[in-house]
Amino acid sequence: MSDVAIRVEGLSKRYRIGQRERYYTLRDTLMNAFKAPFGLFRANGKQSSILQDRDDTIWALKDVSFEVEQGEVVGIIGRNGAGKSTLLKILSRITEPTEGYAEVNGRVGSLLEVGTGFHPELTGRENIYLNGAILGMKKVEIDRRFDEIVAFAEVEKFIDTPVKHYSSGMYLRLAFSVAAHLEPEILLVDEVLAVGDAAFQKKCLGKMGDVAKRGRTVLFVSHNMFAVQGLCQRGLLLESGRIRLDSDAAAVIGTYLHLGVEKGGEVNCNFPEDAPGDERGRLKAVRVVSEWGVTGQIDISKEFSIEIDYWNLKPENRLLVSIHLHNGMGICVMTVSNLPSASLTPDAWYSRYYPIGLFRTACTIPGNLLNDGTYTVSVYVNENNLPRLLDSDNIVFVPHVLSFEVEDTGTMRREYTGKWLGVVRPMLAWQTVQIE
Repeated sequence: MSDVAIRVEGLSKRYRIGQRERYYTLRDTLMNAFKAPFGLFRANGKQSSILQDRDDTIWALKDVSFEVEQGEVVGIIGRNGAGKSTLLKILSRITEPTEGYAEVNGRVGSLLEVGTGFHPELTGRENIYLNGAILGMKKVEIDRRFDEIVAFAEVEKFIDTPVKHYSSGMYLRLAFSVAAHLEPEILLVDEVLAVGDAAFQKKCLGKMGDVAKRGRTVLFVSHNMFAVQGLCQRGLLLESGRIRLDSDAAAVIGTYLHLGVEKGGEVNCNFPEDAPGDERGRLKAVRVVSEWGVTGQIDISKEFSIEIDYWNLKPENRLLVSIHLHNGMGICVMTVSNLPSASLTPDAWYSRYYPIGLFRTACTIPGNLLNDGTYTVSVYVNENNLPRLLDSDNIVFVPHVLSFEVEDTGTMRREYTGKWLGVVRPMLAWQTVQIE
C-alpha cells in the first residue's frame, strides 16, 4: 500500500461571483465513493476545457500541488480568503475542482463547520451511527466507541434529542467527538474550535494530539498559531489560492506572521490625510534606531530605540503612547507605555495639553534583554484621560506596523549549545559560594 495518504496535483477552483456553488448530497457522496473507490477526485473534463479568466470569476485555488504521507500532521494557514477551506472541501468531496485532481487514500473524517454531516431531524444517537456508516464502519465498531463519544461531548442527557434542538456548543462538541473517535484514517479539521469555550478548545486539542500520536493523518486549518505549532510537524502557507511555503511548522508560522510587515526599520506617512488615525491625531512614522541610525537589524547586546512620530490635530489634547512587541511566534513579549508608573524617566509631555503639531515619542530598550529572533511593533495612541490603557476608542492603532531582527553576536551562543530558549534573554547577576 502507498505511504502517501493525500496527493494533490495542479488543483484549482474557480467561482463565478454571485453564482451559488453546487454542493453534494449524501447520496452524491456515496455514489462518488462507489465510482472512485480509491479516492481519486478529478476535475470535470468539460468544465476544465472552457476555462477563461473573466471579470466575474475568482480563483479560490490555483495550481496547488503537494503530498501528505500517512501519519503526518500538517497545519494549513493563511489569511481569510487564501483558499484553506476550499481545499478541505475538495478533499472532503463537498465540492469538485475546476482543474487538477486530489487523490485520498484512506477513510476520511471531516469537521469543516459545526455539525457537518449531521441530519437535524435525527437524534444525537442516530447521527453518531449515520456518520459511522458514512465512514464505512460496522455497527459493532461504532458500538464499541459510542460511550466514549458521548462522554467526551458531554451530551449524555440529550443523546436521544433531535440535534436541531442542540445549542451551537452542544452541536460542536458532538460533531468533534464523532470525527475524532470514529477512527478515520485521515482527519480534516477546519477552523471550528474557535466556536467553543477555552476549556473545550483545550480538550479538543488534547484529543487531536492523541489522534496524531496514533499515526492518523491530520490536516488542520487554524488561525491559532499556538495550536498549529503544538500539533503539526509541517505547515502549508496559502496566499491568494497558491502555496507560498511548504516547510516545517515553525518556519511557515514565522513567514505567515510577517506577511506584509515592513522590514526596513522605518515606515513613513508624509501626509496626514493618508495616515492612520482620525480627526484627533494621525501617525506619521515608526522607526527602529540603533547607535548606527535607522535599521532593521539590532545587535543583541546593544540598546536601541523605537520612535513614533504623530500629528496632534485636536487643540489641548492629552495623549498616551503605547507599544506592543510580538515575537516570531506571535507571542506578545511586552507592552510598554509612557505612563509615569511604567517609565524609568518621566515623560515631560505626559498629562500636558498638546498644541496642534508634530510630536515624537521614543522608547529605549536595553541590550541583552530580548532573545534573538524577529519582532513586530504595534503602535497605539490614546487620550490619556481614558480609564483604560488600551480602550477601544483608539486615536491610532496600527498592528504589526514594522518588524526588526535581533541578532546574536556570537559570544553567548558559543558558550551554549543550540538556540537559547525563552522570549527574553537578559544578563543577570550570578554568584557561587562554597557553603560546606
